Amino acid sequence: MEQKQAIPDERIVKRLEALRREITYHNHRYYILDQPVISDSAYDSLLRELEALEAQYPELITLDSPTQRVGATPLEKFSKVDHLLPMLSLSNTYASQEIIDFDERLKRALAMDGELTYIVEPKLDGLAVELVYEQGIFVRGSTRGNGFTGEDISQNLKTIASLPLCFLSRDAAPARIDIRGEVVMPLDEFEKLNQERAREGHPLFANPRNAAAGSLRQLDARITAGRRLDLFCYGAGYHQGISFATQQEVLNQLASWGCKVTSQRYQVTGSQAVIECCQVIEALRNQLPYEIDGTVIKVDSLLLQQQLGEKSRSPRWAIAYKFKARQETTHVVDITIQVGRTGALTPVAIMEPVRIGGVEVSRATLHNFTDLLHKDIRIGDRVIIERAGDVIPEIVAALPAARNGCERPVPLPEACPVCGAHVMREPDGIILRCTAGLSCPAQLKGTISHFAGKRAMDIDGLGPKLVQQLVERNVIQDVADLYSLSLETLSNLDRFGEKSARKLLAAIEASKRRPLACLLYGLGIRHVGEHLAAVVADHFPRILETGTPSLEQLMLTREIGPQVAQSIHEFFQEEKNLAVISKLLARGVEPVLPRPRTPRPLADKTFVITGTLSNPRELIKQRLADAGARITGSVSKHTDYLVAGDNPGSKLQKARELMIPVLTEGQLEELLTASPALEQLLLPLADRDHTA
Repeated sequence: MEQKQAIPDERIVKRLEALRREITYHNHRYYILDQPVISDSAYDSLLRELEALEAQYPELITLDSPTQRVGATPLEKFSKVDHLLPMLSLSNTYASQEIIDFDERLKRALAMDGELTYIVEPKLDGLAVELVYEQGIFVRGSTRGNGFTGEDISQNLKTIASLPLCFLSRDAAPARIDIRGEVVMPLDEFEKLNQERAREGHPLFANPRNAAAGSLRQLDARITAGRRLDLFCYGAGYHQGISFATQQEVLNQLASWGCKVTSQRYQVTGSQAVIECCQVIEALRNQLPYEIDGTVIKVDSLLLQQQLGEKSRSPRWAIAYKFKARQETTHVVDITIQVGRTGALTPVAIMEPVRIGGVEVSRATLHNFTDLLHKDIRIGDRVIIERAGDVIPEIVAALPAARNGCERPVPLPEACPVCGAHVMREPDGIILRCTAGLSCPAQLKGTISHFAGKRAMDIDGLGPKLVQQLVERNVIQDVADLYSLSLETLSNLDRFGEKSARKLLAAIEASKRRPLACLLYGLGIRHVGEHLAAVVADHFPRILETGTPSLEQLMLTREIGPQVAQSIHEFFQEEKNLAVISKLLARGVEPVLPRPRTPRPLADKTFVITGTLSNPRELIKQRLADAGARITGSVSKHTDYLVAGDNPGSKLQKARELMIPVLTEGQLEELLTASPALEQLLLPLADRDHTA
């Protein structure tokens, strides 16, 4: 018998409302004011009671409930969101005199003799966001994006404890207000996150700003929830049902609603007072738990802001004053070579530990060997290092005057320090790269993940955590070892049962007959993406058996330039790569070869597709490619034809301006089936009818 759902009475409804109000109040005391008034156990008791009641009466769950911060289904992608008012960037200034010049410029524009009043705040080094509240309830949040359109990251923003899901008081809440804020990652959380990533073999985040941005752009909000982000609100965009006179009034109102605003904000009059405030905030820089890289200076009066207006991308009434880079000196103990996921060799300086801005620094990446040689940095050198906006330090320069003759330059490596394979120099001479991408241990995890990707060998179920286990347990040493995995081996891995193992083995077996182009793409040859992999497969279908063509043959192939040709040639010259390819073939990988080349009527023709078509766009692209055409995403003077469906947009206008023939879907069909219309459509440009 089906169980009837409980019907809540008025007492339950009122208890739920009271619990939500009380928990919201305590969240504000804890996360915003840092002044809790109850114990953690008492708070947990309130939250458990709320969760239990909502589980019993799910129809009473509200958007602003404290239980709704985490738990949504992972997204496939972020949707776009338009800002009703643009989120502008700020012009930068670096000297006190530039602040004075800014102040005088504004007074001239306003034709005023007195002094202007400003709000001076720390410039937080994080990710700008917009928060939309309707009737005091959070309904959507988005990134700044290009200033006019951002991405909807509402699920991830709701995991931030300092973001109020509803205002503390909604009695006078406006119909709508778009609150602007900055999401930051505290320095201690940043260091903890990077330590975890280092233990797991993941690339480190360069700075807290990048870490915050990466955390907010996770498609699974549970990952974001595992990282302790913070949010500071600093202004209002579009608003309806409320008015403000000054920036100070905006900040005070945001604080009263329960939003977190910086306590280091100053309302001052005159440029000299502004400069003094900048100096005060800079002196506090090392004491703050999050990264700041300057101050933001805004005219306080919103009416004057409106009169001053905006430039193309920034307001005239505000600027950012950037702090000087933080520098120290130390000794270089050693210079090691790090091999990245793509095989790039990077020199890394190991230094005597030194504290910069409250963070102990003992390593600095030197970008590349050109940077190392240009700065002439040697083992044993005394060097200047700095932390400007980024937390990851940089060696600014060596101090040759401090040398005693014992310093040693670092020679350019001729072999990979991890696997001993040949090192290739990029054509621009800046990057050195290991050529054993298929087997080099330093590249192996990334190589396997790329090889198994949907657009490569399409091995469903081979996710990052499984790849990590396989590599760290030494189960596989190269991609060919995937084809010797057994049910027993997979079933013994952590959190990987027999059902998942059988499914993965079936996917591995199916991948043996993927198209040659997919296999070539999966091999991860430098500069060879999906399209060029198809070009190589089409022109050299026996490349896996006969080896690489000569450089001359490669460069004579349409669409393969010198850089790509060199990369393909180097890849197939490396014995370690050839050994892995031999293992792949020996273990049953038999890629499907492209159809024999036949004369194709659209060879050397470039097409652009726009608008809504009756047939799937991917099918049309494939048919054009089979006919020899090249498909690009934008119209240019090199475009031969534009295929236009319904609602074609700006591409149609540009094609007409450039006198490029426009084809309907029906005309395209005639072209592809080589009907009598083909001869007319392929006439020289001067003879074409441009009114299709």
